Amino acid sequence: MAAAETKLSHTAAMILQAVNAGYGYGFSVMEMTGLPSGTVYPAMRRLERDELIRSNWEQQAIADAEQRPPRKYYKLTRSGKATLEASRRRYPLLAKLIPSEQEEQV
Repeated sequence: MAAAETKLSHTAAMILQAVNAGYGYGFSVMEMTGLPSGTVYPAMRRLERDELIRSNWEQQAIADAEQRPPRKYYKLTRSGKATLEASRRRYPLLAKLIPSEQEEQV
């Protein structure tokens, strides 16, 4: 299915918006969206399966320095960005709901 044709649920669109806004790992997405882990992580697996996001694990040394488990970070793919743009047209309040981290710091 072409990215522009992909119809996302509101939940999936919120997750894409959060990842695009700089909330790159699962717990930060949960905090920003208010969605529970039982919703966020399965949705992120589906988004990755559909090649709208991709993930990579952070280096163990970084996690060790912060005394926590390693985080899996997510980024939008080109298809994910196109799908997010289509979702913003479908859900006009999406960008206001989840501002980018840069906008918050202003």
